[in-house]
Amino acid sequence: MEQTVTIRDEIWAYLTQEGLSINRFALLCGIHSGTLSRIMKGQQAMAMSHLERITRTLGLAEDYFFTKYVEECLYHSAPTWRRIRPFILRSAQLERLDCIERLARSLLDNLIYAPLLFELAEELFQQELQQSAAIIYENVAISEKYQHSERLALCQYRLFVVALGDDPQRNLIVATLFENYVTRLDEAYQLDALKHLAHIYGALHKWDKVDELAVELLRLASVQYKLHYQSNRKLNKEKHHERPLYSYILYAHLMRAYAYEERNDYKTALEIVPLYMDGSWIQEDDEEAHRTLTQFQEWGTANTYLYRLMDGQMEVLNDYVEYVSTRENEIFTALFRIVQTANRYHWDVDHILTRFADYIPYRRYSGIYTKRNKQINDDEHARFRSELATYYLSRRRFGGNEIAMRSVDFTAEVDNERKVIKGKILVDFEINI
Repeated sequence: MEQTVTIRDEIWAYLTQEGLSINRFALLCGIHSGTLSRIMKGQQAMAMSHLERITRTLGLAEDYFFTKYVEECLYHSAPTWRRIRPFILRSAQLERLDCIERLARSLLDNLIYAPLLFELAEELFQQELQQSAAIIYENVAISEKYQHSERLALCQYRLFVVALGDDPQRNLIVATLFENYVTRLDEAYQLDALKHLAHIYGALHKWDKVDELAVELLRLASVQYKLHYQSNRKLNKEKHHERPLYSYILYAHLMRAYAYEERNDYKTALEIVPLYMDGSWIQEDDEEAHRTLTQFQEWGTANTYLYRLMDGQMEVLNDYVEYVSTRENEIFTALFRIVQTANRYHWDVDHILTRFADYIPYRRYSGIYTKRNKQINDDEHARFRSELATYYLSRRRFGGNEIAMRSVDFTAEVDNERKVIKGKILVDFEINI
C-alpha cells in the first residue's frame, strides 16, 4: 500500500526547511509547546483549533489540509465527535462538500453517530447551508431506511425542501418521492409539508390534487388547534410551525377556493370565501393574529369581486379595479384575471391595461407570507402573457410595423383513412403595444 503524506509529515518538512524547533513553532502558532510536541509524536490527536492555527502559521489556504484531516479523524486516531463536529461545520462554511460526504458515509457505519449527525444537519439547515445539510440528511436516511423512524421522515422532508427549484417537472418528481413520508412526520412539520406540496401541484395545474391536499391540511390544522386549546398543551418550541396554527386553517380554505376558481367553479369558490374571512373562532388576540386576519379578509374581499367578475358579472369590474388599485401586491393578479375574463366575454379593458401598464412586466411580489412561490409566480406570468397576446390580437388590427414574425414552425402528417392532412403552425411573434 502506498504511504500517504500526513499533516505531521508536512509540518516536519516545514520545520526542517525553516530551521525551527517545535518550541519556536509552537510559539508562532499560539499552541502550548507540550501539546504540539505530543501532536507531532502522534501521542495526541490534532484538534480543529490546532489545525486552524498551524495552517494559518504556514501561510496556507484555510482548507489546505482538510482532505488529510478527514484521514486524521477517521484512521490515524479514534474518531471523536468533539473533533469531527467543528470540522464538519467549518467544511460546510467553506463548501468542502467532499469532506462532509466522506465523514458522514464512514461514521454511519456505526449507527451511534446517526442522531449526532442528524442534529448537526438541522443546525446547518437553519444556517441555510443547505447543500451541506442535504449530504448528511441523505446519508442518515440511507442508514435508517428500514427503521420507519420519525428521523427518517424528517430527513426526507428536508431533502424535499432543499431539492425544490424552478423546474416544475423536477419538482413533481421530488414531491412524488416525498409524499409517502408526510404521515410519518411529527405533527409540527406536517402542515408545512402539505402546504409545500399544494404549491407544487398548483403550479402544475393539478387542481384536484391541490384540493385534496388542502382538505387534509384543513383537517390536520383544525385537529391540532382544537387539541392545543382543549389540553392547554404547549407547542414544542424546537419543532415549531412556520406560521401560527390558525393561519393554516385559513390558508387551507383559501387554497380550496383557488382550486375551484381554476376549475371555473366560481359559485363554489365564492361560498368558501367567508370561511377564511371569519376569524371569530381564533383565540389568539395579539398583533400577529390581527394582521393575519386582516390580510385574509382583504384577499376575501378582492376574491369576492373576482369570482363575480369571472362569472360574467361585468357590473363589479370598476369596483374591483378601485379596490385592488391601492393594494400593490394584488394588482398583477387582478390584471391577469381581468384580461382572462375579457377574452372569455369579449369585453374592452383597454383603459385598465393603460392604467396599470407598469405592472405588466415580470416582477416578484411580497406580502404577509413573504415572497410568493416562484414557480407559481412564473407560471401565472406566463399565462398572463398568453392571455394578453390573445386580447391584443383579437381586438386590434396591426400593420406591418407593429407586429413582427420572429419564426414559424410547421408540422404535418397525412391521415390516409380520412384523406386529410393534419398539422400545427407555431408562430413566435412580437407586438409593439
